[in-house]
Amino acid sequence: MSDHGSHGHDDVPAGEGKLFGLLAEYDTPGELVDAARKVRDAGYTDFDCYSPFPVHGIDEAMGIKRTILPLLIFGGGFTGLVGGIALQWYCNAYKWGWNISGKPTWSLPANIPIAFETTILISVLTAFFGMWALNKLPQVWHPFFRSERFGRVTDDAFLIGIESDDKRFDLEGTKQLLIDAGAIAVESCHKDPDLSKAVMPKWLLALIVASTAFALIPLAIAAKARNSKSSEPHYHIFPDMDFQPKFKSDQPNDLFADGRSNRGEIDGTIPRGSLNADDVFYRGLEGGDWTHGFPKTYPDGREFVIDDKLVKRGQNRFNIYCTPCHGYDGNGNGAVPQRVKLNGGAWAARNLVDPKADVIRMPNGQLFNTISNGYNTMMGYGAQIPQSDRWAIVIYVRALERAQNASLDDVPADQRTNMPGGTMGGGK
Repeated sequence: MSDHGSHGHDDVPAGEGKLFGLLAEYDTPGELVDAARKVRDAGYTDFDCYSPFPVHGIDEAMGIKRTILPLLIFGGGFTGLVGGIALQWYCNAYKWGWNISGKPTWSLPANIPIAFETTILISVLTAFFGMWALNKLPQVWHPFFRSERFGRVTDDAFLIGIESDDKRFDLEGTKQLLIDAGAIAVESCHKDPDLSKAVMPKWLLALIVASTAFALIPLAIAAKARNSKSSEPHYHIFPDMDFQPKFKSDQPNDLFADGRSNRGEIDGTIPRGSLNADDVFYRGLEGGDWTHGFPKTYPDGREFVIDDKLVKRGQNRFNIYCTPCHGYDGNGNGAVPQRVKLNGGAWAARNLVDPKADVIRMPNGQLFNTISNGYNTMMGYGAQIPQSDRWAIVIYVRALERAQNASLDDVPADQRTNMPGGTMGGGK
């Protein structure tokens, strides 16, 4: 078998195309494995085994190496990970950075979900298309399909096919090798002389083109809808109650004398449970002006008592909602202003305890209204904090002001001797 080019494997019988290879049949799966091992030991590389079911040990017998698909998938996943993180960094931290209350423009934990999704996406695409590419798929036609014997490979045939392009291929020598390996039949397989059968069938090509064209129709419709204007409503495949006997608030209606569908609010009516008649408790108003005092009762009739429990409740709510900006001591140097300063910004919250600040001189009702509806850049907390807790916060703010601006005269005379530093009599 040393003279590979002198055995006439290019001989073409009449009515046949160029020789593609040899197809040998074996009686049992064990014989197929033994034959594959002998073909591999003889130095052949362009050959394959065919059976109706997986045969244990056939990969090792053929000398098939482990697929590189896992490495390709790892590379795809790593590319997706780096690409996802880089894209988010470029958009959020480099190109279109947005300073939100001094928060960092780039934080890895916040970008993990998108990076995870891009990792999975590129890994899946690599696995799918990599499998097709490594297996040289799709193959719509193969010369072995012309053999009747090959048609039994999904039933009861165990076959080995050696291609003529193999560098060790020699028609007579290769045939003898297969026979010596126990083949019960060996046949030559030629390419179809009609090349049109060796390419994708026209009907299949037409089906692919038509399917692709139909798949693009929804995209074309969507593109047209986004880039065109019309006075007519869009087509609704699923109307979702968009079209029903009704009048929208801004539509004309001949049923009423004013021709309007929106009838407005009926005078003297309020939503159930929303009377809120106590101006002091709900709005901080007393006689039309901001109250300087506090509510006398709760809406349910209970007396509004200012005690340690209420002050501690106000401290608890203040620490939750107010300290991020105003700080625990109310001096306006909370975590948010500090973060802004660290990032080169200039912004500070209002100082609630400075004697020169207007908050100390602000009526209690106005402070309550500020908590409810906000002021300048401060948002209103009316939706988050109930009225009773808002009043508790007002009381705690007053306690902070008193504590940080107290004088010796605020300490009872009989307790001044217990203050740090000894006696401080004499009005000091």
